[in-house]
Amino acid sequence: MRYVALSALLLVAANLAACSQSYASRVDANTYRIEGPEIPGGSDAPNRRLAEKLCPQHGWRVIEESRRKPQEGAQIATYWTIRCL
Repeated sequence: MRYVALSALLLVAANLAACSQSYASRVDANTYRIEGPEIPGGSDAPNRRLAEKLCPQHGWRVIEESRRKPQEGAQIATYWTIRCL
C-alpha cells in the first residue's frame, strides 16, 4: 500500500514539473520567441531560465513582453521575444 502511494506521489510531481517549463522557437539567427507556462501571478522565472540556456555566452535582452490568460479561468502566461547579445 505504501509503494502505491509513493509511486502516485512521484507521478504527480513529475507531471507538475513538466507543466512549469517554457518553450522556445527560433525567429532568426539570434532571436527567439519564448512561451512561458501558466503560473499563478505570472512569474517570468521559467522564461529567464530558458533564456539563460539559449544565450549562455553574452547574455540576452527582452525585445517584447506580453502577459495574458490563454483561456477563461486559466493562470497568467508570459510571452517573450528575446535577442542574444
